[in-house]
Amino acid sequence: MTSLSRKLLPSTSALAAFDSVARLGSFSLAADELSLTQGAISRQVMSLEEQIGVRLFERGARGVTLTAEGQTYAKAIGTALGDIRSASLRIMTKTHGNTLNLAMLPTFGTRWLVPRIPRFVAMHPEITLNFATRIGQFDFEKESLDMAIHIGLPDWPAAESTFLMHEMVAPVCSPSFLAQHPIVKPEDISSLPLLHMASRPGAWDQWFQSLGIAAHHAPAMRFEQFSSVAQGCIAGLGVALMPLFLIDIELKAGQLVPAFDHQVKSPSSYYAVAPLSRINHAPVVLFKQWLLAEVEAFRPEAAL
Repeated sequence: MTSLSRKLLPSTSALAAFDSVARLGSFSLAADELSLTQGAISRQVMSLEEQIGVRLFERGARGVTLTAEGQTYAKAIGTALGDIRSASLRIMTKTHGNTLNLAMLPTFGTRWLVPRIPRFVAMHPEITLNFATRIGQFDFEKESLDMAIHIGLPDWPAAESTFLMHEMVAPVCSPSFLAQHPIVKPEDISSLPLLHMASRPGAWDQWFQSLGIAAHHAPAMRFEQFSSVAQGCIAGLGVALMPLFLIDIELKAGQLVPAFDHQVKSPSSYYAVAPLSRINHAPVVLFKQWLLAEVEAFRPEAAL
């Protein structure tokens, strides 16, 4: 390794010290976080500054602040250290044969899946579950994931897609919005502000078409996640098509109400997806079996 290469690769202890001070804004707090003395933290940071030839902090009577260069470096180093920690965790858990690394959809995961997970843990305490949040298709091998809960079509390349459930959607809004905008017939909705999910651009058109209505509604707000759409509805921004089983909490609390009593089956469905290389992995097999049983028990309740 050349001297330049060594200069560009500071020690991880120096980088960890810098990252801690940058995040906490204090040498003493960084020392507490890393279980080192304040002097040791200071020496690590000074050594790093000398090695790369850049002043990273401005030191004053009131403490330390990042320089402009320090801010840029802190952002990059924080990301790099996070990647190293994640890679270490993945390789550590991969060495244990009873580990399942599962990708789940944000709202489906927190509202439907996670509350049921204790039952799987009780049945299979020998399996360690690790969760990640993903939307859309990704590379299982690159992400070091064994399985995913996916909404869409069963068209994931080099993977096995197991159908879980359909998704029924209906228009909802806040009680105050409905009071200000009475809806007697479905055509009334087409003139109101409509909230859209970015992943379902044609959902409203499909809903209107299911009623034989050629609606010509104006463009409206778009959101990436159901939780954001729900909050937009609660705030009175408009009407949104939502899977009712995912907003059960808001419906029971009266924060959201049906805008019109007409449900439509979404073109997208929920699937358990596993790469072909992992379909015989014992934790994948057991989790899929358990998941299908949970869906079957839930199906009559959700009328799916």
